[in-house]
Amino acid sequence: MNKIKINKYFAVITIVLITVAFGFTVADSDYFFKLNKSIDIFGRVFKEVSLNYVDEIDPEVFVNSGVEGMLKTLDPYTNFIPSTEASDVELITTGKYGGIGISISMRDGSIIITSLMEGYTAQRQGLRIGDQIIDVDGKSMVGIKPENVRHLTRGEPGTEVKLKVTREGEAKALEFVLIREEIRLKNISYSGFVKDSIAIICLDRFTRTAGDELRLAIKELKLKGELKGLIIDLRDNPGGLLEAAVEIVSKFIPKNSLVVITKGRRAESEVKFYSTEEPMLPDVPLVVLVNNNSASASEIVAGALQDLDRAVIIGTTTFGKGLVQNIFPLPYNTQLKMTTAKYYTPSGRCIQERDYIHKSKEGLFTVTPDSLRKNFFTKNRRNVQDLGGVHPDTTVLDSQPSGIYNELMRKAMFFKFATHYVSTHKEPPTNFSVNGELCREFIKYLEENKFVFEDEAETKIEDLKKYAEKNKYSEELIKEITALKTKFTLLKSNSVEANRNEIVKALRIEIMSRYKGEQGKFEASFVDDNQILVAIETLKNMKLYKKILNIE
Repeated sequence: MNKIKINKYFAVITIVLITVAFGFTVADSDYFFKLNKSIDIFGRVFKEVSLNYVDEIDPEVFVNSGVEGMLKTLDPYTNFIPSTEASDVELITTGKYGGIGISISMRDGSIIITSLMEGYTAQRQGLRIGDQIIDVDGKSMVGIKPENVRHLTRGEPGTEVKLKVTREGEAKALEFVLIREEIRLKNISYSGFVKDSIAIICLDRFTRTAGDELRLAIKELKLKGELKGLIIDLRDNPGGLLEAAVEIVSKFIPKNSLVVITKGRRAESEVKFYSTEEPMLPDVPLVVLVNNNSASASEIVAGALQDLDRAVIIGTTTFGKGLVQNIFPLPYNTQLKMTTAKYYTPSGRCIQERDYIHKSKEGLFTVTPDSLRKNFFTKNRRNVQDLGGVHPDTTVLDSQPSGIYNELMRKAMFFKFATHYVSTHKEPPTNFSVNGELCREFIKYLEENKFVFEDEAETKIEDLKKYAEKNKYSEELIKEITALKTKFTLLKSNSVEANRNEIVKALRIEIMSRYKGEQGKFEASFVDDNQILVAIETLKNMKLYKKILNIE
């Protein structure tokens, strides 16, 4: 083993450890002795094992394991980023990468295109959702993982990639020669009016361009007609850049208003972020939709607008991520993403759900009980609490999917049927009635493809029967269990009929996405989205809206 190479990796791990410790100020003078002692021990173990272990090891893999082991004792957002993942960081912060504009996933062991980005080379040249990728640049995709396929399709803009796909309804494989482009992920996936001069903007992420996209979306809405109310949909938005969240909030509140505060370990690390522009919509009634998957920057936006009584928050409690990360460059194009602060909403509350430093006796991260959460007050003296996410002003629960729906989703039956439907119909259905032709076609498709649904209750009853037989319970009891299972089997046979409304909704969304892209998909989902319907009614009822926000 080359000693120079070993020393190189020893230097890398030393820099990582120093970077982690950078900025820590403690009164105890023993702290820095412990720091240097730990570095010496870690480095010595690394060198001894690398040079003298019975089998030759890869020093790079070994040191990465050590670094990852250290960071696992902290929070899940503090990570070592190897050089191979540097492009992923760029994608998160800028929303840009070189590619062809497709999303893929594994379905029944095959690589399937699940969505196309409008306006990019894959869509322009005729690839379709549901196409199965069987070859990339002459390399078979059999047994290849989706992440490896992504690496093959992505690359420098202007370079060429060849795809071979199979498509339902086509006898032979289709070949495409595509030129990679700079793909820009949109922060806003949909913007438009939904009802009675009320509009919705679906914000999916917070990259550097999020504020500019929102500004453009608002301008376009104003040009289309009078804007009497606006819904900002942050459901399932995992977050992004803090600065982008501040820009978003700034479009709705007075200039120089406090948006968020960050506080690190040192007292002097406190930073206050204020809105820096005149609001575009200072008075238009506003609703923000959130759910348990709304996190980080989404919670900054929801928390600030709630504290300033600028919007009614509707949905379910958010994720509860009140931590701020910074990225530190390390040698050899590696990076360290490290939690450096917590953030606080204008009222002074931190919404962090879990305490990652203090663990329970079982080794689990602790969560502060509701009884110990502190009260804070919004601008209009409404009571809000810290910890555990942003709690909505109006709770509207997500609809719980049925067992048959979950099984149909798990086996991708909606997706497969939509692919089949598009291959045999040039135009979308005109009727999505629960008793219409489309539903009958879907049921027939399930029969032809031998779809089998095993209900959870039926499985548990079968387990109970086996347990009773194994333990030699009475024949009478076993017969009763068997009869109960028969009843459930009969009920199961009618599960598609009993859940037609839910099934038709899923079919409408999946099929319309094939004919009208992302816009068609969103518009199809609005029809019976209960949280959106409640948001619309709240914005139409100004008496209720003002009552919720305690506006006199």
